[in-house]
Amino acid sequence: MSERFRELESLGASRRKDVVLLATVTSFDSLRHPRKSDLHQFAELFHPLFETSSDEARRQAAAVLSRSPHVPASVALQIGSAPIAIAAIFLTRAPAIDDATLLEIIKTGSPAHATAIARRENLSVRLVDALVDRRQTAASPVLPSVASVKAALSAPTDETRLAREEKLRDELKTLARQQPHRAEQPLAIPPLDSLHETLLCRFARLGEINLFTGALADALSCRPELAERMVLDVSGQQLATTLVALAMPQDDLRFVLGTFYPDLGERLGGKTRGDALISALTPELARERLLGWLEADREDFHQHQPYLAADRAADPRSTHPVKVAARSVSTDRKTLRR
Repeated sequence: MSERFRELESLGASRRKDVVLLATVTSFDSLRHPRKSDLHQFAELFHPLFETSSDEARRQAAAVLSRSPHVPASVALQIGSAPIAIAAIFLTRAPAIDDATLLEIIKTGSPAHATAIARRENLSVRLVDALVDRRQTAASPVLPSVASVKAALSAPTDETRLAREEKLRDELKTLARQQPHRAEQPLAIPPLDSLHETLLCRFARLGEINLFTGALADALSCRPELAERMVLDVSGQQLATTLVALAMPQDDLRFVLGTFYPDLGERLGGKTRGDALISALTPELARERLLGWLEADREDFHQHQPYLAADRAADPRSTHPVKVAARSVSTDRKTLRR
C-alpha cells in the first residue's frame, strides 16, 4: 500500500488528478444501487475533478458513465456540455440522462451536440421537435431588429448620424425591393445533413410515416403535401429519386426503401428490385427530376385557386366552358312545387 502512495506522489499534479477522477468514477460505477447520499457525494467530488483533468481522462470518464443508469443530473449536464470529442459517447448512449437535460444541451450546445443527441435510441416527441426547431433556427437568416433600427435613428444630430440614417434608408429600400422577388429565385436542392439523415432513418425504422414525411419536407424546404405524394407512390420510384438526389448513403437508402416498400426486397436474378431501382437512377437524373417536382409544387402553390372560386380562370382541359348562374330561392321553390 505504501508503494502505491509513493507512485502517486511521483506523478505530476495533472496526472494525479486524472488518476483520482478515474478512481472516483470506477468506484461509483461499481455501486449497483447507490443511495441518495452516494449520488450527492459523487457529484461534489466529480465537478472539480472533471474540470481540472485532461481531455483523455475526461473522455474515459464519460465512456464509463455512459453505461451507468444512476448518473446525477448535474453530472450528466456537465459531461454533455463538454466539447463534443468528450461528450459524444455520453450523449449518444447514456441511459441516465433525462429529457430536460437533453433539451438544455440542445439549446446551449453546438450543432455537433444536437447531432449526437439525434443518434440516441427512442427519442421523445419533445426532443424531436427541439432538434427540428434547432435546425430551422440555425438555417434562418438574421435580419436587423426593430430596436436596432430605432437606436440608429435616435443617435445624436450630426453628420455621422445623417450619413448613418441615409445608409439605413438605402438598406431598407433595397430590402423592400428584394422582398417580392424572393420566391422567384432559382431553386436549389439543399444538401442532406447528418441530422436529417439520422431522423429519416429513425422514423423509417419506427414506422412513423407522418414524422418521416415531415422531416423529408423540412429537408427539401417544400410543402408537406409534396413529401406525402413522394412517400405514397407505391412503386417507390419517387422516394428513391428524391433520396438519390439528396445523396443519401446507399445502405441507408436501401434500408428506407425496404422498410416502406417490402416488395422491393424480392430477388430478380442476382439482386433485389430495390437494387435495380437504385442502380437505374443517376445523381444527375435524380436531381433534374427533383428540381422539376419542386418547381411544379411552387407554381401550384402560387397559382392554386379553389374549384368554386368566383374568379376562377377557364380550365384548358375543358372543351366547353361551364357557366354558373346564380339562382334565387324563389326559383328553387317553384321547381320543387312542379
